[in-house]
Amino acid sequence: MKAGWLQHNAFRAGIGVKCFDGIVEVLAGVLVWFVKPSWLMSLQSFWLHLLAENRHDFIAGHMLRVSERLTGSDPLFASLYLLLHGLVKVILAIVLWMNELWAYPVAIAVFSAFCVYQVYRYTFTHSEALIWLTVFDIGVVILTWREYRLQASAKKEPARAVGASTSD
Repeated sequence: MKAGWLQHNAFRAGIGVKCFDGIVEVLAGVLVWFVKPSWLMSLQSFWLHLLAENRHDFIAGHMLRVSERLTGSDPLFASLYLLLHGLVKVILAIVLWMNELWAYPVAIAVFSAFCVYQVYRYTFTHSEALIWLTVFDIGVVILTWREYRLQASAKKEPARAVGASTSD
């Protein structure tokens, strides 16, 4: 009983993180849609100034890399990618939270595809963050699979009980 409770709550926490991450991605996609390239250039100057004062500033270094990637990429593509990626996460997290059985296999497929894409991107970026994100996503896929099995068997149990009581 305790293991099932722990697994269920770990699953809920995992999809909660996915939902929060999706909301952040949607907001970032909207922001990128409306941000002018000149503003991004001034933002880069700001982060460079902070790094000049303290070259070990983790946040400034990370934000500089993000702003460099945004200026070096197509803002329309980046915005649409963030919006779609985020919306998919939010929608899947909501329907999983509502225990919709059809959503479990869809979520497993989508989150697995995210893992494959992240490993592919890692071959170019060698970003340690992508590895940690992929490990987290694999954990969510495993928890989603296990939760799906529990939910599917729980929905079959009442049908068996009804069938058994009517045959008496």
